[in-house]
Amino acid sequence: MRRIILPIFLLLVHSPLLAEQAVAWKAGAADVDITPDYPVRLSGYGSRTEEATKVAQRLHANALALQWRGDKPAVLVCVDNCGVPGAVRAEVLKRLAAGGRALADERFALHSTHTHCAPMLKGVLTCLFGEDLPAEHAKHIERYTEDLTAHIVSIVTRALDKMVPAKLEWNVGKVYFAFNRRLKTDAGFQNAQNFSGPTDRALPVLCVRSADGQKLIATHISYACHCTTLGINELHGDWAGLAHEELELRFPDSVCLIAVGCGADQNPYPRRENRFAVDHGVSIAKETVRLINSPMQTLNGPLNCAQREVMLPYDTLPKQEEWQARAADPNKWTAYHARQHLAMLGRGEKIPSALPYSIQVWNYGSDLITINLPGEVVVDYSLRFKREFDPARTWVNGYTNDVPCYIPSQRVWEEGGYEGGGAMVYYGRPTRFASGIEDIIAGTVKELVPQDFSTRRVMVPASPLSGEIRRQ
Repeated sequence: MRRIILPIFLLLVHSPLLAEQAVAWKAGAADVDITPDYPVRLSGYGSRTEEATKVAQRLHANALALQWRGDKPAVLVCVDNCGVPGAVRAEVLKRLAAGGRALADERFALHSTHTHCAPMLKGVLTCLFGEDLPAEHAKHIERYTEDLTAHIVSIVTRALDKMVPAKLEWNVGKVYFAFNRRLKTDAGFQNAQNFSGPTDRALPVLCVRSADGQKLIATHISYACHCTTLGINELHGDWAGLAHEELELRFPDSVCLIAVGCGADQNPYPRRENRFAVDHGVSIAKETVRLINSPMQTLNGPLNCAQREVMLPYDTLPKQEEWQARAADPNKWTAYHARQHLAMLGRGEKIPSALPYSIQVWNYGSDLITINLPGEVVVDYSLRFKREFDPARTWVNGYTNDVPCYIPSQRVWEEGGYEGGGAMVYYGRPTRFASGIEDIIAGTVKELVPQDFSTRRVMVPASPLSGEIRRQ
């Protein structure tokens, strides 16, 4: 017996491979309350013209720092907000570098939950209200934008400082409250529940534990659905905030990070009542807990991060006389949007003909890819990437690193409607996109995703006698 046990013991203790695997990952997580203690205008709905003063639920920002062996760290952040702009992200990176905690651009992912009950930020949905904001409202928006920037810098720094040896696992479940919201009628596409429309109800869950597996450091999840259960003029995280609250009640020593997938044309149903938001949040939490307590798939490294900016062309830009005609439109949003562009022309500024769009892809060895897309991305993108790459190893996020506008697929662009181009007015973009942006985005993603993910992995028996399985 001693002859058998001693070699095994020595192998376990001295094997370089096992030793490296045991400390391969390091991870740290941090959370901060970002609820303002002063009145501020909320974003997401243009009908709310008074500042919010009541807190129905606290808002949070969360950070997770990851490092594989001696590689540079990567950080993902999730924020309870309708949309954190690229300018805030750039300022965060600038301040981190100034403080000696520089992160590579491609190794920083900033996700917005897209709750419509969080403060407006400078530079997002610039024409949402169809009028200039009162000076006091604008001042409070600028103040909150600065406060949020400082909060994000703080939690990223703390997450980096808290990194300890860790293990990463992941799995995918399903939650069913998201439904397509583009219902075709004789008058066009209506924002209403479409039972037969495309959806992606996958709930990917990343689980970060201490190296011994005893402590849950963080969970990171994503769901492709608008955070629009509620439309109250009160601060609230909607279903994402309630899922966050529920998970941190169940795992009080861990940090929960919630992102949104390609849910730009998906709404939560039922909606408009707080009890429904609670139900949706609890359903997310329950499925997450089920996955955490089930066998999960180990994630190995290295964590490779790639990013590339492309230009998404706009359709034909309106001429000056068209802007002037629109400035007299009885619809206040159309008129305000036109006046903003006329003012640009009056200052000698050129109206942009394309939108800069930065695509980010992370791969955890050959175990998982996460595709991070800016903007309000419709579900067709997620479904397309899960066809083109191995669906069992593909995770797609929208609302990441910037929220400049809606990003329609070719199908949605051809159908038109709000997501197809109508919403560009509220974002202050000059017109809808030109045909073909889906292929620009998909082509770039394909160039960034490692070739291995184009092949589906099949589980096959390792031996007809053992009953074990192996990946092929």
